Amino acid sequence: MSSGFDLQLFNSVIVTLLVIMNPPGAVPIFLALTGSLTYKQRVVAARRASLVALGVIAAFAVFGQQILSYLHISLPALQGAGGLLLLLVALQLLVGQESGVSSDAGVNVALVVLRDSGTMLVTRIAGLLLSAIAVQMVANSVRAFVATAS
Repeated sequence: MSSGFDLQLFNSVIVTLLVIMNPPGAVPIFLALTGSLTYKQRVVAARRASLVALGVIAAFAVFGQQILSYLHISLPALQGAGGLLLLLVALQLLVGQESGVSSDAGVNVALVVLRDSGTMLVTRIAGLLLSAIAVQMVANSVRAFVATAS
């Protein structure tokens, strides 16, 4: 195993982060949220939003596996929960439901997701973890059912 720089892993991480962060998709949202701000305020808001995003991603990159292990959630269960949540979002888009996002003009762009003192972020993370636990429980029951049936 090489202790040097792994270019393939680096490229994989960069592509993954670009897909997760979706810079082209974030630009219209950022412009809509900062439409009433001055240029200097937009620069400060962009920096703050970038640092918050970096902090969240770094925290989950460092502590994510420990959190999953502590909660006894396997990676396939988390992937299944993410797939179910993605399906729900896709269904909302398909039927044209509004997300219920209110006007956020003049608010801190980095904290739009954290409105009401972080309640929304905490509930979304809790929802993701809860759905992962549910998928893990279903996966365990299917495995147990298959094991007893064979």
